[in-house]
Amino acid sequence: MLLEGEERVKILLASPIDPGSVEVLSESHDVTKPSESTPEALKEAIVDRDAVVLRSGVTLSADVLAAAPGLQLLVRGGAGLDNIDVAAAVARGITVTNTPGVLTEDTADMTMALILAVPRRLTEGATVLSGDKDWAGWSPTWMLGHRIWGKRLGIIGMGRIGQAVARRARAFGLQIHYHNRKRVASPIEEELQATYWESLDQMLARMDIISINCPHTPATYHLLSARRLKLLRPEAYIVNTARGEVIDENALIRMIAEEEIAGAGLDVFEHEPTVNPKLARLARSGKVVLLPHMGSATMEGRIDMGEKVIINIRTFMDGHRPPDRVLPSML
Repeated sequence: MLLEGEERVKILLASPIDPGSVEVLSESHDVTKPSESTPEALKEAIVDRDAVVLRSGVTLSADVLAAAPGLQLLVRGGAGLDNIDVAAAVARGITVTNTPGVLTEDTADMTMALILAVPRRLTEGATVLSGDKDWAGWSPTWMLGHRIWGKRLGIIGMGRIGQAVARRARAFGLQIHYHNRKRVASPIEEELQATYWESLDQMLARMDIISINCPHTPATYHLLSARRLKLLRPEAYIVNTARGEVIDENALIRMIAEEEIAGAGLDVFEHEPTVNPKLARLARSGKVVLLPHMGSATMEGRIDMGEKVIINIRTFMDGHRPPDRVLPSML
């Protein structure tokens, strides 16, 4: 339990969440915000807090956590935990939770949108009508893209989001293949008609489209290295709505520019919020589609996330194990 009696829990809202959820928390607790998200500002803001609510863009390192001797709970909005030193938190007896599942369908929708947009040149075509040139009308040989029906989709990471992507992709006639740390249960494979590849290298060499849906961990940093990217066929596309660090971005840029890979749809970047200007140039050429990390950006998703944040806080305050508790062994 965080606190006994009627004392208000001191919560640091390190990242914005649904305003309605903030209002609910503020009615019963002392909710404050840091002046900015730098380590120095976080150390100052966290010093007397009992709990922290955060999302992407805020990093809680062991050094920052050490500034809060009374900290007992970290609530991460979203599923990713790459911005929290979970091992350091748990070693200090701090409970860590996230909000898995609330963004699954939204992220899968955006992934499918990119799977469609890149081969069919959707954004490139849209700029024709929004630019300053007149459209000459339909032509049988102009703006030709590639069909996705019948193509082989290789999903890296067959968790909740990967499976949701597979369900959508099947409806579009794609063949489903996947690589995962562990093979999924047979009923899921049968439902999705999915082929498991134990070897990522072998799968990469045979796919038409690759969808990255795995978390960013030390084990997945540059999982798609320059060596692995060279395994892809020149006609292949890459879609990433997970984390930019999973791909060697410089190698990806070079290979697309040299037409060793057909193109990419990216919602995340290796050095966010900085986006490599070479990617912007490739976008203008029509070889890539770039989105500003908006895969989970729906009003419904943000509301669901805020509600889960509240549930995890209240459950912990009542002396029970939060439903979304995370341990280092789960990463």
